[in-house]
Amino acid sequence: MGCLLPLFALATPRFILVVLWLFTDYLSRAYENFWLPLLGFIFLPTTTVGYAIAQNMFDGVRGWGLVIVLFGLALDLGLLGGAGRGWRPKPKRASGN
Repeated sequence: MGCLLPLFALATPRFILVVLWLFTDYLSRAYENFWLPLLGFIFLPTTTVGYAIAQNMFDGVRGWGLVIVLFGLALDLGLLGGAGRGWRPKPKRASGN
């Protein structure tokens, strides 16, 4: 049960990117080619969505657009860093026998 929230957090921005790609032209207005959104889908999906919002709603990565992109980057790095924290081996306790 404890793994559902991180899995949901990792899947949600990718789901949003797929919906935007299938049903709107939101990503094509923000990106000139197909490769950057594809790489963003794989590595930094929240930053990719933030960049698309900045380009479409705030006329680029200036002012509030920059804030949104940086917020997306912080979320992506936080999700990646939080996932790595759970994989550390736990230290062995010395037995008192």
